[in-house]
Amino acid sequence: MSSLIAAVRAKFLQAIRSVNPQGRWKILVVDDYSQKLLGSVLKQFDILEENVTLIESISNHREPQKFEAVYILMPTTQNVERIIKDFSNDQQQYLGAHLFFIEGLSEPLFQRLTASPAEPFLRGLQELFLNFWAVEAQTFSLNSPGLFFNIYSPPRNEAAFKATRSRLEEELLFVSKSITNLCITLNEFPYVRYYFPSHHLPLGPLQPNAETRAPPPPEGSNRWRTNLARGDSARVYESADTEFVTKLLAFMVQRNLDEHKRTNPDFPKPSDPPRPRGTLIITDRAMDAVVPLIHEFTYQAMCNDLLPIDNGTKYTYKFQSSVGAYEDKTATLAETDTVWTTVRHMHMREAIDKLMADFNKFMEENAGFKGEGAASLNDMKDMLASLPQYQEQREKFSLHLNMAQECMSIFEKDKLSQVANVQQCCATGMTAEGKSPKTLVEEMVPLLDSQEIINSNKVRMVALYIMHRDGVPDEDRRRLYQHARLRVAEQDAINSLSHLGVRITRGPTDKDTKKKLKQKPSQEEEYELSRYKPLLRTVIEDHVNNKLDTSLFPYVKDAPSATTPAASKSPATPTHTSSLRSAKPSWHKAVRSNAPVDNRQRVIVFMAGGMTYSEIRECYALGGLLNKDIYIGSTHTITPRQFIDDLKVLELGGVGSRAVPNGVSTSAAHPSYQEYYDQKYFTPDPAPPQRPTLTVPVDSGSSARSGKLSKPSPSSPYATSSTSVNSTGTAVADNEKKKKKKGFFHF
Repeated sequence: MSSLIAAVRAKFLQAIRSVNPQGRWKILVVDDYSQKLLGSVLKQFDILEENVTLIESISNHREPQKFEAVYILMPTTQNVERIIKDFSNDQQQYLGAHLFFIEGLSEPLFQRLTASPAEPFLRGLQELFLNFWAVEAQTFSLNSPGLFFNIYSPPRNEAAFKATRSRLEEELLFVSKSITNLCITLNEFPYVRYYFPSHHLPLGPLQPNAETRAPPPPEGSNRWRTNLARGDSARVYESADTEFVTKLLAFMVQRNLDEHKRTNPDFPKPSDPPRPRGTLIITDRAMDAVVPLIHEFTYQAMCNDLLPIDNGTKYTYKFQSSVGAYEDKTATLAETDTVWTTVRHMHMREAIDKLMADFNKFMEENAGFKGEGAASLNDMKDMLASLPQYQEQREKFSLHLNMAQECMSIFEKDKLSQVANVQQCCATGMTAEGKSPKTLVEEMVPLLDSQEIINSNKVRMVALYIMHRDGVPDEDRRRLYQHARLRVAEQDAINSLSHLGVRITRGPTDKDTKKKLKQKPSQEEEYELSRYKPLLRTVIEDHVNNKLDTSLFPYVKDAPSATTPAASKSPATPTHTSSLRSAKPSWHKAVRSNAPVDNRQRVIVFMAGGMTYSEIRECYALGGLLNKDIYIGSTHTITPRQFIDDLKVLELGGVGSRAVPNGVSTSAAHPSYQEYYDQKYFTPDPAPPQRPTLTVPVDSGSSARSGKLSKPSPSSPYATSSTSVNSTGTAVADNEKKKKKKGFFHF
């Protein structure tokens, strides 16, 4: 299947390669945000290899250059004005400008460009539709954790409903455009379905309120029995009860896709062989509040739950050097780490077995090792210290050995075997033997009383128990908090689940909540502490098998007919979509005539409010089982620790949270979407540079290379080492290879 990272990377490279000036060399101009998007899929060396002699930031002061420039920018008013400024007032910053915008440029800004003094210097304009983060081959994110509070935090008072709702709709429009970018990048015009819950009303700013609801119908209109006869006023009044965040988002995405197809009639471009039309499923975190709280024991999910991994990718650990000394080392968990991608979705026990087997094989093949091999993680640790000659592979094994050891140490210390057993009984409603958990309270209370169990694990147990019981009496809840000795903030975290549609309090006459979406018993062999499967698994399986309830997941517009041909049953291999090809890309190997084709039907899932590593793993696993290409994305990726911390301040609108320390804005929406967008990607202009005092440099060779005494442009760290038009290609490659490990874009 097509890797999202490969697709985004190819599209950026295609844009840069498409500019071929007469002098061969060109300059790349970026802004702060587009630079980060580029850096997520391309290294500095990859860009400089494409005949790019200099990388400059558009917000910095730049010296005029005698080269054509490739601008890769966000489509903001500020950036458009900066482009115009580059070619105004008798100034010509570059010989010509090739404009590439990260996503769609608004018509007013396009008109502003074409009517400006810069117009004679513009060589072309293209929209890339790449404003999303490809974090894994099948996973994307918006990196917007603050949206959790926009979606679920209740307005602070009655008067704030209208303003907070307008702000939410503004944020949802941005989210919808990012989802549309993904579909365009994948060359997919999908059917759109959305989660439509029946057991609770809309949440957060969308909850029915007199401030935002349409006026009630005239008295006496309810006497009509048919919906048609009741009139528009009654239907509009009642529509407030069905305006879920998933519904609003789905309709926005559909409008965006329809608009893109109207202006680009050839979208989606036909593929050979034809690929069946895919489906976009939009759901939200409220659909399954269990999975962010339960302990997961597959490698990636467990490591992110128990270890201090920054943003799912950066982990600092103790590394033993070849001389035996220990030093702190920060590793990046990425797709390029083959050890990581091999074991990340395995159960921890299987992952450790795989690590040891691969390590022993590595020892036999590369170190001439003779003996019994590593029989435990400690054996691996001792043997790794004696392998200085295989530094890169040694570091990978050392990293994952350390992570696995730390996880197992925490598993034993925090008594997670007992804690997880209670959690699984609560989540599944059954014991490991398949019986009703009648002694659940007796098993849980000693753990709540124990000082060996950390409070965050007690919060998770109590929350899961309350959801298992579909709410408990206030007195029972108070006793549970008392047993666990929870702080006020931790109690707030559990109580805030009510803002996700969970019933916390239950009276003596309350009936059970009727939920249409329930977990199905798994037919596969499973570990006792991994019995719960995310509800997303059920949704995807039922959708693929045409069993997903259309009242629970309705289609926005058209739905696939029953006679839609099934996707080819042949296995797929990662290839690039036809829209990403360049003339002679060195990174693309010709497909052999007997190679399997990539035409599997796609399922794209978007989870508003945060996705978990458990749900990401399910999408990878189901892709193979169901013979579909399944992608999953969200506003952000969450861990149990982050989820609980966010719940603590959900009632406060996120005040004190890591994502939005000052809380979500309470002001009304911007007058236009462009103004919202401009503010989101605004970057202040630096102060004009002071004219430096010219002195003869000590190294006369540097002045010979530059041909003048003035300082190079301060906007680029590569200015002093960038190539001139007289440099040879070999010199460029040698010079840049030395710098390829120095980081990326240090403005």
